[in-house]
Amino acid sequence: MSFPYFDENRDLDESTRKEAGGSFIKLKDGTTHYELSGPENGKPIVLVHGFSVPYFIFDPTFDFLTKAGFRVLRYDLIGRGYSDRPKTAYKIDLFVRQLRDLLEALNLPQVNLLGLSMGGPITASFIDQNPQVVDKFILIDPAGAKRVTLSLLLEAVKLPIFGELALGLFGSGSMVKGIASDMFDPELVEHFQAQYKIQMQYKGFKYAILSTMRNRMLESFAETYARVGKLKKPTLLIWGKNDTTVPFKNSAEILKAIPHAEFHPIENCGHIPHYEKPEIVNKVLLEFLSK
Repeated sequence: MSFPYFDENRDLDESTRKEAGGSFIKLKDGTTHYELSGPENGKPIVLVHGFSVPYFIFDPTFDFLTKAGFRVLRYDLIGRGYSDRPKTAYKIDLFVRQLRDLLEALNLPQVNLLGLSMGGPITASFIDQNPQVVDKFILIDPAGAKRVTLSLLLEAVKLPIFGELALGLFGSGSMVKGIASDMFDPELVEHFQAQYKIQMQYKGFKYAILSTMRNRMLESFAETYARVGKLKKPTLLIWGKNDTTVPFKNSAEILKAIPHAEFHPIENCGHIPHYEKPEIVNKVLLEFLSK
């Protein structure tokens, strides 16, 4: 029997997904919500989001790269947005398999790959297992250089039963408020939170979040990054200097693992510099991808 999260009162089905826009495809682990746009002969780039914010987080990046002539794919990780929320273990194998199956289903045999936050370990693990598929690698404020430091309360949330109770009683408000810490510019927070809350009404979201935490997705992936670094793929690292979610100082660990990476710190910016400073980050992305 599933834990009753009373604010999750809607099922993900054909009628509710009509609100979403984008496209849907049935994969081995469930239905994935995605958007693929840009000229069919454009260089393909895949955008992989992080821990809990679905693909709207790439709005400025997706629009810019599409207009610049790239073939751009973004999608909701399993358990987030409008993708299915199966009762399974939300561990690295699940997320890598989702990405692999999606690329195969959409006939994208060769891509450039961008990972944001927890999308960093996912994309690095994908490259580690499928090096022949990826040409260029982009990391934006990636998790996994070190274990993500959690508060005592969040550490306790990982415990069986207590975690379900805590997330059920306080989780929704705390998660929406916590999203604000990703931002350096307070003027962007309200709109961002309103978009974020939409996914929270669908059954299975909190289960997916808890399972992700319990299955070590916020632990260190330093060895994976190091193996990817040895492949010498062209790599771009972008990091907001005011990031409090995944601290800027962790960039040194990524650069140690991938020393040839082109590094762009972004001033006056938090955890999502591509969203807060698109006028700066888009230019960097275009230059890197066009080389």
